[in-house]
Amino acid sequence: MVQHSLNVPAYDASSIQVLEGLQAVRRRPSMYIGSTDARGLHHLVYEVVDNSIDEVLAGACTEIEVTLYTDGSCGVRDDGRGIPIEEHPKYHRPTLEIVMTILHAGSKFDRNTYKVSGGLHGVGVHVVNALSEWFEVRVRRDGHEYFQRYEQGAPVAPLKVVGPADATGTEARFKPDPTVLETVVFDKDTIARRLNELSFLNAGVTIRFRDERDGTDQTFHHAGGITEFVEELNQASNVLYRPPIFLHTRRDTTDIEVALQYNDGYNETGLAFVNNIHTPDGGTHVVGLRAALTRTLNDYARQRGFVKGDRESLTGEDVREGLTSVLSVKVLEPQFEGQTKARLGNSEVKGQVESAVNEKLAEFLEEHPAVAQSLIVKAVQASQAREAARKARELTRRKGLLEGGGLPGKLADCHSKDPAQCELFIVEGDSAGGTAKQGRDREFQAILPLRGKILNVEKARLDKMLQNEQIRDLITAIGVGVGDEIDLSRLRYHKIILMTDADVDGSHIRTLLLTLFHRKMPVLITEGHVFIAQAPLYRLQKGTKVAYAYSDEERDRELTELGGTKGVVIQRYKGLGEMNASQLAETTMRPGSRTLLRVTVEDAGRANELFQILMGEEVEPRRLYIQEHAVEVTNLDI
Repeated sequence: MVQHSLNVPAYDASSIQVLEGLQAVRRRPSMYIGSTDARGLHHLVYEVVDNSIDEVLAGACTEIEVTLYTDGSCGVRDDGRGIPIEEHPKYHRPTLEIVMTILHAGSKFDRNTYKVSGGLHGVGVHVVNALSEWFEVRVRRDGHEYFQRYEQGAPVAPLKVVGPADATGTEARFKPDPTVLETVVFDKDTIARRLNELSFLNAGVTIRFRDERDGTDQTFHHAGGITEFVEELNQASNVLYRPPIFLHTRRDTTDIEVALQYNDGYNETGLAFVNNIHTPDGGTHVVGLRAALTRTLNDYARQRGFVKGDRESLTGEDVREGLTSVLSVKVLEPQFEGQTKARLGNSEVKGQVESAVNEKLAEFLEEHPAVAQSLIVKAVQASQAREAARKARELTRRKGLLEGGGLPGKLADCHSKDPAQCELFIVEGDSAGGTAKQGRDREFQAILPLRGKILNVEKARLDKMLQNEQIRDLITAIGVGVGDEIDLSRLRYHKIILMTDADVDGSHIRTLLLTLFHRKMPVLITEGHVFIAQAPLYRLQKGTKVAYAYSDEERDRELTELGGTKGVVIQRYKGLGEMNASQLAETTMRPGSRTLLRVTVEDAGRANELFQILMGEEVEPRRLYIQEHAVEVTNLDI
């Protein structure tokens, strides 16, 4: 018999807590909005906006207005039908109050009210209410305007009529609660990008966005829908044809829209949405689209003699080279994998999308032979390059085996063989590499110095990329492979840390590396394995006291704490190589005292657009971008 310590707390009926109403949301907010940081904060805005978008999908709303107020609150107003206010037959309270305060209450579960909707997980406006310091809602319907206020999810007064109304709609205004959220300061650019995205996906809606904090006033309306979306994504590219191919049809209860446009680059940009929700991890709808593209272009290529027989064929990678696409499906009852809705799981949608795209794309190719030929020629060239890349890979593997162990000679590996504990520092130049090797913890930190700048993969096919020694060393050291061969289980280091100088050259090298990861090994970023080391710009010493500053502002604060500039020796680091090993370890490499920035891609469309602008062939978009953003530069080291 096991004897328990007297210190073990009792476990009985009194140990079981039942969280009533919205208490559960306030106790565990991350379960409902993903996180309590800036991402979760903006999710609150999207949930309220999604209610208005659902009215758009129902054909009941054409205008939405989103406002950020100076008091830190956010308001969303629409001209939809207005949330019902009559007494609920079961709960005997106003329906509005039920919607605002009871989990999993709403009309999204009723097929008659909303045929399709994004909010099918019960994460809706009641969750926003629960996580708000206060929430005010005004409903215009039946000739009256109704008002109710809530604080921390609870109504503070009954629903009341505050005046007449000659239109219908809902207006919600809320102030996020700083006691449950890490940040309550809205980022206007983040919100503006999502609203612009929604206006592409819902061609009939006009969305006005105002930020009273700085006077910003923007209007988003895209009558061309996702066709305009693709054109915007491709604005920095040299496209093969205009306008984009647009396919729109229905299969059973699923509405399917696809816009496709190829450019002369070598990377794929694909965005997919289900009921307006971005699915960055894809799902059955994306699988269906890719299968249809591969099959339809292969069939066309065989019929026209571009490929011969069944032995030769174009792969999925071939037919997607240089493709920019937006796929938007409206599904009656979507089944998302995970609370964040990142991947669609409905098995029937694969067949629906594949069948629809097969049929409609084949028709388009027959009717537009010039466009069809440009696509097939592009894919055949990609196929030839793929074969060259395969040979380059085999040669790389053979050379690696012949030269012993397969790891690059420049790599100073760590002792640990546990990838979860291991870190790879990618360092600029042999000088900084030597310092980093001296300062590292050999048990779990590996160092790979790069000599010069790596190839810009935005402008190169895979076969040319694999001829570059620096890139081959990186691929070999990391271990997961590139392109369609990526296998995350072979990852040798769970932290890949870019450690470059804080100057123009260092920034360029970092951008080249991020381009490589984003385009050829995107899973490293999406799974959170890529970081940027933050090296100090200044070292300040007064007597025996030493301080480091990572910005000019931090330098000035440290000088104030040291009593001014008198007697203070200030060293400005121009590069990592100017630090000795102990300084580099203390400030930039050692867990506990260092600062690492995790690289994420919150907005895939914007990321693709920026990589094309900054790293692509077209000069004019890059010049315009630099002119537009030059005013934002605060620390230019040339």
